[in-house]
Amino acid sequence: MIVLGKQLEEALAKIRASHDPASPDHLHRLETMLADLAPVEQAIMGTPARTIAGLGVKARHAAYVVSEYWDAPLDQTDWHARAIRSLIEAVCEVASVPYSFEPNPTEQN
Repeated sequence: MIVLGKQLEEALAKIRASHDPASPDHLHRLETMLADLAPVEQAIMGTPARTIAGLGVKARHAAYVVSEYWDAPLDQTDWHARAIRSLIEAVCEVASVPYSFEPNPTEQN
């Protein structure tokens, strides 16, 4: 699971680094990178977490999948988003991993 977590982080860093909406082939490159990411995501979802570190990998992946839940302060999100966000943040805290894949995440609660 730890290897999958590293693969997820590397793929997302590569996607962020190549973000250039002005590039004529930007969408094609993004689609290709997301297609390459899909097997890693499937493996994370299909592999049971047997350790706190593995649970952290699953929580970080979930945070990526529902990243829009961090677009607004916690008190301005709906109940469902609050519940999911709160769970992900708690698991990441216990696993000692950041829930964000941004270089310098800022807390918005």
